[in-house]
Amino acid sequence: MNKIPGTTPNEPIDEHELRRQVEQFREVAGAIRTELQKVIVGQDAVISRLLMGLFLQGHVLLEGLPGLAKTLLLKSLAQVLNLEFKRVQFTPDLMPADIIGTRILQQTESEVSFSFERGPVFTNLLLADEINRASPKTQSALLEAMQERQVTAAGTTHALPRPFMVMATQNPIEMEGTYPLPEAQLDRFLFKLEVPLPDRIELVEIAQRTTGASQVKPTIVVDSAEQLQRWMDFIRRLPVARPILDYCARIIVSTHPESGSEPAKKYIRFGSSPRGMQALVLAAKARAFLLGRTTVIRDDVVDVAQSCLAHRLILNFDADSEGVRVQTVVEQLLRQVR
Repeated sequence: MNKIPGTTPNEPIDEHELRRQVEQFREVAGAIRTELQKVIVGQDAVISRLLMGLFLQGHVLLEGLPGLAKTLLLKSLAQVLNLEFKRVQFTPDLMPADIIGTRILQQTESEVSFSFERGPVFTNLLLADEINRASPKTQSALLEAMQERQVTAAGTTHALPRPFMVMATQNPIEMEGTYPLPEAQLDRFLFKLEVPLPDRIELVEIAQRTTGASQVKPTIVVDSAEQLQRWMDFIRRLPVARPILDYCARIIVSTHPESGSEPAKKYIRFGSSPRGMQALVLAAKARAFLLGRTTVIRDDVVDVAQSCLAHRLILNFDADSEGVRVQTVVEQLLRQVR
């Protein structure tokens, strides 16, 4: 793939070239989707959100029942993109060093020294499987990696590969022996996605694909991580009109109880942080690109709002006592903000 113009800070993006790049981007995204659908039945909405998160280098949290192919989906995504992929099974006895790495004593005839043995976090796509089963101490080991794309061990900072993304999974029903993710970590996820159960037709297709003698494997679409990184940089440089930015800002402000918003005053204890604003704008950019547009519109923001904001809002006792879901509150806020 040729160099993508407009990916250096001072290089302007020509409108004609921008449209050409959008078309190329749609072709690549469509090819990735086609390869994933060879091994994943259904889950079209989840795949679309994953692609958005992927091209934004954003972290994604998948929540769903066991057996819904969450791990298979993420592993297949890494295969299609030719990315280095590592999986960590989070358990109560998992330690931070098991993720970040540890110092190892090395002794020779002349000297004794320490070397740093890198952990599985040094990869392009890290699957944190059942992330809520690890202790808060271990969960916090990912905070610096997710925000700064680096880790610090024994006073030394180590940069992570580019691109670097955390794709985490958790089970919503087996809560015994789990540790809820702290708000600071949830806030670092671009999206939180609910993986739905397959319907009858999809179940039949799953059985046909997985109970036979042969298994279909996806093929590589993107040749290198460098190509993917250039797409990521390009999308971030897409300009967004000031009215759209103002609309996103009003949505974020409306999530705060002190804003005067009726749903927020009634049901929200703590609203979204500025990361919610960043997530809305970036996700809206990615959606516009996936649909072949060079401009972000209001519908892009509305479409991604649930995935960007639901996990960033903390509801109060009244919402819990009335059985109000956070998704319902977000819908009310979107109807109120015009």
